[in-house]
This record gives sequence, structure tokens and C-alpha cells, in this order.
Amino acid sequence: MTGPVEVAGRSRLATPTTALVLGLLTLLLEAVDVPLEDQIHTLSFGNYGFQLVFIVPFTLVGVLVARREPRNPMGWLLIAVALVEVLASVASDYAVFVYRFGHRGWPLGPLAVLLDFSFAAGLLLMPLVVSLFPDGRVGTRWKWVLRAALAGYVVFLAGQLSVAAVALERRVPVWAGTGGLIGGQHPSGFAAWVNVAHLIILPLFALLCIASVVRQLVSYRTSTGVRRQQLKWLGAGGAWCIVALLALVSNVANSAPGFVWIFIVLGWTALPLSIGVGILRYRLYEIDRLISRTLSYAILTALLVGTFIGLIALTTNTLALSGRVGVAASTLAAAALFNPLRKRIQRLVDHRFNRTRYDAEATVAAFTASLRDAVEINAIQADLLDAVNRAVEPTHASVWIKPQRRGRAAPLTDNR
Repeated sequence: MTGPVEVAGRSRLATPTTALVLGLLTLLLEAVDVPLEDQIHTLSFGNYGFQLVFIVPFTLVGVLVARREPRNPMGWLLIAVALVEVLASVASDYAVFVYRFGHRGWPLGPLAVLLDFSFAAGLLLMPLVVSLFPDGRVGTRWKWVLRAALAGYVVFLAGQLSVAAVALERRVPVWAGTGGLIGGQHPSGFAAWVNVAHLIILPLFALLCIASVVRQLVSYRTSTGVRRQQLKWLGAGGAWCIVALLALVSNVANSAPGFVWIFIVLGWTALPLSIGVGILRYRLYEIDRLISRTLSYAILTALLVGTFIGLIALTTNTLALSGRVGVAASTLAAAALFNPLRKRIQRLVDHRFNRTRYDAEATVAAFTASLRDAVEINAIQADLLDAVNRAVEPTHASVWIKPQRRGRAAPLTDNR
């Protein structure tokens, strides 16, 4: 029989104060990056904004989790993702400032070149984040994911250090054109082995991402109660983040309207926020309502858009009406269909995906209907207790009715 493997043990350094210091250091480095990017003429709202919405949520959630549950490695891992990312960004910008813009007299230039890990440094930790959710433990049969992820990360960092060392040896470490390290794309010398490592790390990273998701899906199938709700939060935040990432890298996002960019930005923050809610168990059970409402309005939007486009085609092409008349008629029809479709779709979604809430509402509705014809107080008592027991399943339920004369109220029925 195999048990769970706990990744992180207790350490004197893993204290709430340490978490706060690391969080403040990360945010301070992010603030320092602003004047650096301004000096090397790369500061823009788009680039820095996306960096900000990635680093700040991971930092804040990581600090909050680490302070509340310092023995849970998830908080420290979230802080590490943000800290590695901002450290690589600041080091890259500072290396360009020193070597490309002629400030070689400034200190720590070689150290900045060595710490230029690229933007992938933080992203490569994401399989660990997903695999270790929510308590930092993983089953023995899945520990190979952790070992492979750590081994791949060590190889990646060693490759980056080798490329940086070769660049420093040539004494012109930064390209004049793009600001990247010399030899970064095609390493040579004693860093030539990095060419082969790059061919292995990318497929390994993809495999680890798939394995971490499969691990959580298997865990979801066997989980109940609080653990299942935690995994729902992770799945919802992860799905939103993946959709936002795909929208960002696609050509559609370049010409998308403003609300699409809002969706993308919120998607970047959805994963760390959902992880924080799942670990801290803050209002866990509201995820069912969020999922059902999101799914309902997505289906409703698709149906209304399809109806609107179909009616425009019908009125303008088949009925030969003017464009304005067709648009007006289609708009009125879509508006008239909105509320009936919304109620019907919500009922269907609750019936399929939120069965508990659907059954509870059906029970309450049936009890309300029975009150119209009820005249006996004892029958009402029995029906009320039965509805409460079936809707919320309490361990104990009582009905107290105040008598007509003065005196203390007495329980007439006590049902369990």
C-alpha cells in the first residue's frame, strides 16, 4: 500500500515573516524594472502590463497562502514563480543597460548576464504548481512527475548559465540588435550541449503539463466533499487561463475589441486566484454556481447570436426587406427570446451540472405548491420538515409554533 509523498517539510525559514519579505522583494524588483525599461526604450503599457498581471497575483496569493499555511509548499512555490520571473526580467534589462548602452562601469553587470534566465524560467514551474495542488502532496505513483520536472528545470538553468558564461568570455555578451545574449539561439563552445537539451526540454515540459492535468483529473474522479470543490476551482481557473493564453498567441487577439483583452487579462489572474481560493477554502461551494452561470450565459449568447444572424439573413435575403428593418426586427426578436431562453437553459444546466441545487429548488417549489391546498397544521408541519430534510439534509430539524395564549413556545415536532 502506497501513501502520499509530502514534498516540503518543516523549516525554520518557512515563516510568515519570510513570506512577507520575499513578496515585498518581488514587488520591489518589479517596480525597479520600470526605470530600467524606460532607459533601454522598451517600456510600453502592453509589455509591462502583461508582466504585471502575471507577477502581482502570483506574489499576493503566494504570500497569503504561505502566511496562513507556512507548512504548505504551494505558497512558497507561487512566490518562487513570481520571483524567478521578475528576477529574470530585471536581470535581462539591466544587462542590456550595461552592455548595449555603454554603462560598463556600473556594478553587477556579469551577475545580470548570469541571471538572464528568459521568460520561460517561471513558466517551467507551472507543472509543479498544478501537480502539488492543494496540499503539496502527491501519490507515490505520480512522484516521477516531480522528479522529471525538477531534473528538467535543473538542466534548463544549467544551459542558461553555460550560454551566459560563453557570452561573458567573449566580452560582448549582449547583441546590439535585440538585446539578447550572444549565442543564445545557437550555443557554441562548451555550451554546445544546450542545443540538444533544448530539443528535450520542450517535449518534456509538454509531457509534464499533460501528466499534471491527468493526475488532477484522476484525483477528481475519486474525490468527494471539500477536495472535489478545490479541484473544481483549479479546473475553472486553469481552463480560463488556457483559453486566455490561446487567445493571446493567436492572430485573432491582435484585432480583438476591448472586452476580449479584458477577458485575456483576467485569464492570466484566474489561475493563481483560483489556487488561492482552493487552498484557503474561501467560499468553495460557490464554484458550482459560477460554473453553471458561465455555461448558461455562454450557451445563451451563442443561441441569441445565431438567431440574430439567421433572422437578418431571412429578412434581408428571403423577404427582401431593407437592412435597417431587418436589423431592427432581428434585435426585437432576440430581445424577446432572451428571458425565456435564459430560464430554460438555466434549468437544463442546473439539472445536468448542479443537481443538488436543482433538487433543492424542486423540493422547495413542490412544498410551496402544496401549501395552497393545505389546511391541517399537522400536515403542514410534516411537509415542511420533509422538504427541509430533502433540500438541505440537516442532522436535526424542529418546528416551533407559538401558542395563542401567553407562555413559552413548545416544540410540536422533532424530526431527524
